[in-house]
Amino acid sequence: MLQNLLALHQIGRRTISATSHRNFKNKVPEKQKLFQEDDGIPLYLKGGIADALLHRATMIRTVGGTAYAMYQQAVASFPKKQG
Repeated sequence: MLQNLLALHQIGRRTISATSHRNFKNKVPEKQKLFQEDDGIPLYLKGGIADALLHRATMIRTVGGTAYAMYQQAVASFPKKQG
């Protein structure tokens, strides 16, 4: 019984330590060059079309949310008349 338990412990130890190491290319230097060059593009748009879409969506939601909050404040400022 003890031998089975020790064998199970060894198997568990091997599977954790024997994981495969994947070789990923380090893209940080490329990204640093892209974001540090002075080309007149704002930093928040240098990521490409995805950044531009996210920026526009954020601006639309911000303006829309502000307008809705102002509308709700105006509605709350003038309570409905009783009767």
